[in-house]
Amino acid sequence: MMSRPDQRLPRYLALAYALLTAYACLYPFSDWRDPGVSPFAFLTAPIPRYNTLTDLLLNVLGFLPLGFMLGASLRGMTRKGIGLLLATLLCVLFSAMLESAQNYLATRVASNIDFAANSLGGLAGALLALRWGNLFDPDGQLSRWRQRRILPGRIGETGLILIGLWWLTQLEPTSTLFGTGDLRPLFDLPAPLAFSARRFVIIEALVVATNLLALGLLVRRCMREPRGQLVMLVLLIGLAVRTLADHVFMLPPEPLQWATPGALRGLLIGALALIVAWRLPGWLQHSLACLSLLLATALVNIAPDNPYELASMRLIHESHFLNFHGLTRLAEFLWPFLALIYLTANAAIANRR
Repeated sequence: MMSRPDQRLPRYLALAYALLTAYACLYPFSDWRDPGVSPFAFLTAPIPRYNTLTDLLLNVLGFLPLGFMLGASLRGMTRKGIGLLLATLLCVLFSAMLESAQNYLATRVASNIDFAANSLGGLAGALLALRWGNLFDPDGQLSRWRQRRILPGRIGETGLILIGLWWLTQLEPTSTLFGTGDLRPLFDLPAPLAFSARRFVIIEALVVATNLLALGLLVRRCMREPRGQLVMLVLLIGLAVRTLADHVFMLPPEPLQWATPGALRGLLIGALALIVAWRLPGWLQHSLACLSLLLATALVNIAPDNPYELASMRLIHESHFLNFHGLTRLAEFLWPFLALIYLTANAAIANRR
């Protein structure tokens, strides 16, 4: 009898993605009210006139990964047709729950078009899982690559998740490049330092440089063997994601809004510092990465107000940006603290070897 493939990873990813989707769709969790109608009244409501092709595509694409991961997690547990049906049904029910909850938020509008597009995205993802769901199998391409390049066990998996979460933070177009851990918006605190052009350029360069160094060393500590190409790929993807965010969420599009004088200097300084630190002993890399994270987080929280913040007045005013804005802000708040916890655990495991 053939053994079933291990489906824990796609199951965990599906759960994490569902939680992030729920957070994004219900952000900012305020202005709850009773609409005075059934939670499922949106199903029979007239078709909204304000939906665009972009809205439909984003809803389909938003649920496609969930359908794919649910479909992949059901592979080997049941027949293909039943797995496809179950994965699609779970996406449909999840979308219905979110749309029903949006009925009670003053800033949201439940829509039968959104519900249909979400369901279609879940179906498309489940269909893709029939063909490529074996990506997560123990003998699949992803598993083989991971075994060659990444540390074994949960410590390696957690490192990959942190890298993915860092990419997510780069979808925030109003923050300093690579800047994470800014707690001032969370507590509605003013900038402690007054703005001056020279001060801002210096702090921005240091924020970029220290974050680049910390991220590079974190990626280094995830790998079995040092591979500079992998770190470069992670950074280039991060810059590509930020460029995409500046292009999609700004009016007019400004794909290189992040490329300020301070950011460009920070990229150069951080890259040089990472090259120097690349061959340091492991314990020293751990310490340097933690110190860089702490310094970067402190600098972000004392930095003067960003003079490019006026650009946020030209952000697109669509519900989808509200979704991404809430999600990326949450990721930005949490990332450096999660990274510190990970580096501490990584160092403890390394010391036991």
